[in-house]
Amino acid sequence: MDFIPYSTQSISEDDVAAVLAVLKGPFLTQGPTGLAFEAAFAERHGVAHAVSVSSATAGLHIACLALGVGPDSLVWTSPNSFLASANCALYCGARIDFVDIDPSTRNMSVEQLEAKLRQAEAAGRLPDLVIPVDFAGLPCDLVPMRRLADRYGFRILQDASHATGASYLGQPVGSRYSDATVFSFHAVKIVTTGEGGMVTTQDDALERRLRQYRSHGMVRESADLEAPADGPWTYEQQVLGYNYRLTDLQAALGLSQLGRMESLHAARTRLADRYDEHLADLPLSLPPRLADRQSSWHLYAIEVEPGQADRSSVFAALRAADIGVNVHYIPIHTQPYYRRLGFRPGDFPAAEAYYAKALSIPLFPAMTDAQQDRVISVLADALTGRAP
Repeated sequence: MDFIPYSTQSISEDDVAAVLAVLKGPFLTQGPTGLAFEAAFAERHGVAHAVSVSSATAGLHIACLALGVGPDSLVWTSPNSFLASANCALYCGARIDFVDIDPSTRNMSVEQLEAKLRQAEAAGRLPDLVIPVDFAGLPCDLVPMRRLADRYGFRILQDASHATGASYLGQPVGSRYSDATVFSFHAVKIVTTGEGGMVTTQDDALERRLRQYRSHGMVRESADLEAPADGPWTYEQQVLGYNYRLTDLQAALGLSQLGRMESLHAARTRLADRYDEHLADLPLSLPPRLADRQSSWHLYAIEVEPGQADRSSVFAALRAADIGVNVHYIPIHTQPYYRRLGFRPGDFPAAEAYYAKALSIPLFPAMTDAQQDRVISVLADALTGRAP
């Protein structure tokens, strides 16, 4: 019986050929393929600028820096996310806090955000930056978040690591409402470069700062230099930056994958629709469907209803059947490191309640109907107590 992963990359012969072409060419690190990937990604997402990075974590880090986050800053994010959504603020020396989730969307709750902002205003300590997270590929509700940002004076950094290809109000994620948006190209994501990411923005000045932080804090253009150039070879380090560059090898794979993003997304959507149909009568909560946004379906995350089935037993039954079930995510604030910062279980009850029920079952473009049927069958047996 073959193992069914919860997700895996989809590599075509065209992808392989694109990478080989770069291997045989003059540029392996940064060159024209990287620039072409950035331009194509920006065009596809309806945004002025796309800056490629070595990982989405790197993108979150330099986006925080470019948005002015530092030791005196306060950053809020969702507790229902991977660690990087919060760690990026701590890398900059900032303070971190969380806004609880909406139980139905599993994303940052607009109502909780507004209530916390009112309290913060009364206390005289509003956030400088809010990082909403598009969990599982479902975009956050950014229109009311933008209104709150304009009212209370904070910036928005959208963590769309799960949401490449998703849309909100008929437009690609990352094109409007946030000051910057970060995407991930990890191997299990919709488009992959192995490891890698992208930061999009409409802001020209922000794009320049992103590129500077991405490459050691350096500038080379004569107009950007603080002192007269010694010659055409001159460069200056003006800020403390990092080596967060994406290679041309990775960009070649990303550019090829981007060319079939719609078909990859369509395959995920078909499988998600099929899960919805076949799981409808089981004691589960299925992923949300909202009329004003389209998920990328990075994850198909279900909730095992307490009192009707034991999540741990269901997890064990799926793993015993060689099915790569997973759990996304352990709430960030409950991790030992964050508990040492003063956070405690019970601080964000909606995120904790979701985690107690959550399972991510396999979903990837090459998944066959037979594989999906096996997942459905084992899941149904585990939920109803039938022997496998």
